[in-house]
Amino acid sequence: MLVEDNPGDVRLTQEALRESGQNVQLIVQMDGQEAIELLRGKAATPSATLPDLILLDLNLPRTDGREILLYLKTDPVLKRIPVIVLTTSIADQDILICYGAHANCMVSKPVDFDDFFRSIDNILRFWLGTALLPCTR
Repeated sequence: MLVEDNPGDVRLTQEALRESGQNVQLIVQMDGQEAIELLRGKAATPSATLPDLILLDLNLPRTDGREILLYLKTDPVLKRIPVIVLTTSIADQDILICYGAHANCMVSKPVDFDDFFRSIDNILRFWLGTALLPCTR
């Protein structure tokens, strides 16, 4: 799942996923509140499949990424989903907040096109290829 309000970053991420060669089904939410509502609904439905991984931007409309992260990591079902904060922020305060709220990692969005693709590829290789993930039903 990608929670990102910038259409350009959504398109870049989609293209990076296509070029990665990995079979990834991407759900995109461009609004923080809608992302929470979708995940809350999936968590409450035993037959629903939860995302294996969430890429989360911090600056989102209505409910920002910091609030989403706190919600996810305090929910008994959703807290198992790895959350990678993918943001332009490199502020110490944001880094402390994200790790304090149990983000699994925080990655600064590269501004260079090739570097962005490389970052997404590295995230996919590690989280979907190397790391052992919990069963998401």
